[in-house]
Amino acid sequence: MNSNLTHKSRLLLVTAVMSVPLALTACGSDSKPAPSPTAAPTVSASPTPSASPSGSPAPSAAPSPTAKPDDEGSAAADKAAQVKGLMELARKGQIAGVEYAAHTGLIDEVEKKWGKPDKQEGAGKGQYATYAKRGVTFGFNKGMLIFDVRSYDKALRQLALADIKQTLGEPAEVTVNGGDTIYTYAAGSQFQLKFVIPKSTGRVDHISVYSPQDTKNLMAG
Repeated sequence: MNSNLTHKSRLLLVTAVMSVPLALTACGSDSKPAPSPTAAPTVSASPTPSASPSGSPAPSAAPSPTAKPDDEGSAAADKAAQVKGLMELARKGQIAGVEYAAHTGLIDEVEKKWGKPDKQEGAGKGQYATYAKRGVTFGFNKGMLIFDVRSYDKALRQLALADIKQTLGEPAEVTVNGGDTIYTYAAGSQFQLKFVIPKSTGRVDHISVYSPQDTKNLMAG
């Protein structure tokens, strides 16, 4: 009888053991499987912005201002050169731009090339022929020899007495004729260079290259 009980107990135990997995399987089939976790989306790395230029571009260095010439010094040098040029020509009896010289030129030669003067009148020790458009006047004696050549070039009007003295020094002679003051410089042994400056302007109005020896008609008997 005991053996029968033992046999039954074993059967029950085996049955119970076998029923446990079935029960677990049944429970597992009834429950919904847990969803597998969704893979997190791959975050693509945003492109690293290129390094922005550091601040606004540095302005290019401004060119250093060109050194301005000393206007006053340059003007003084130009005037000095002008006065020197006048004296150099005066030593030859000439003025700039005119081929006819005092002491050697004849007024009839001038008339052949330039034509009749715009005006001719007696003054001082001779006759004076004026060519207004050329800004030139010739003084000549009875023998037609030119003894005075005058220039009314506008470029002369920039010259003051101080400019003349700066280059030529003190004049040999100063005379007054009405409202004009005449400053005379020796230009060699034959000629004189005269600067005529009106009191009203204080600037040169005209110059005269003068040959005192030729004011007389040496051809006269």
